[in-house]
Amino acid sequence: MALARFGPGAGFRIGKVSVMRVFVAGGTGVLGRRLVPQLVARGHQVTATTTSAAKLGLLEELGAEGVVMDGLDAASVDEAVGKARPDTIVHQMTAISANPDMKYIDQWFALTNRLRTEGTDHLLAAAEANGVSHIVAQSYGSWNGIREGGWVKTEEDPLPLEKGTRMETVTQAIHHVEEVVLKADGAVLRYGGLYGPGATDDQVELVRRRQFPLVGRGTGYSSWVHLDDAAGATVLAVEQKARGVFNIVDDEPAPASEWLPHLAACAGAKRPMRIPVWLARLLAGDTAVIMMTEGRGFSNAKAKRELGWELRYPSWRQGFQESFG
Repeated sequence: MALARFGPGAGFRIGKVSVMRVFVAGGTGVLGRRLVPQLVARGHQVTATTTSAAKLGLLEELGAEGVVMDGLDAASVDEAVGKARPDTIVHQMTAISANPDMKYIDQWFALTNRLRTEGTDHLLAAAEANGVSHIVAQSYGSWNGIREGGWVKTEEDPLPLEKGTRMETVTQAIHHVEEVVLKADGAVLRYGGLYGPGATDDQVELVRRRQFPLVGRGTGYSSWVHLDDAAGATVLAVEQKARGVFNIVDDEPAPASEWLPHLAACAGAKRPMRIPVWLARLLAGDTAVIMMTEGRGFSNAKAKRELGWELRYPSWRQGFQESFG
């Protein structure tokens, strides 16, 4: 059934689901590749973007209409959104390369920072110009650097700015996404540490090489979420035209001293080595030390309550075993 004659926000219904035209910016990323098929399975008409014409075939296989778009080019974004005429835009644009470099995280995230600032602004401008009333955007909820208070944070707790550190540009970009999307009455999804097909290959390889050590006592908490569960929450946010901030994490925030040895065991690796804080700071920088020793996890209570989100993998314990075991 063609949807071209329907204006933004009109859609039609299949059962209890209002079927929409959804524009996924970043459709060939690790999350986009799990999100697009779920949207298609729900009956939505999906246009998904890639920066490479070579990946258009992949998007077609996933069930989407593929389009090449440069998220840092305002004209490219406006043209792609204008042709798609979507009801909702989903912002999944990142450029997080393999071979993580926590010591120089500002350089590692440089392009992603631009996509979260300039790219977000371009998407919002295109949405306004083309009458798109809703946007869902990716944010970050793997660990919180606010060291005060409890070990598990809700959406009401602030995110840090990490001023004066290499993490500052990363947190500034995250703050920008959240501020402008919330101002536009959209939804911000703070995804936990993503794992699953293609998401953690580099980290698992480091664990197998015993190059991912525990730092100090490993007391820093993190939150995880399987790609399929993250995609499922995103579908709900799209269909419900959700507004506000949601932590998209599993049920079990946990310290590094628990999740890292379990990951190693599931991956068939030896138990991680343990190094002192001073050495970790020298080798990997302050960000890695904070994450591994002082980071706080996130609560998913709001997403489960307000979106009706149900997880296939409520704990990383089960998820790691199925993904890496």
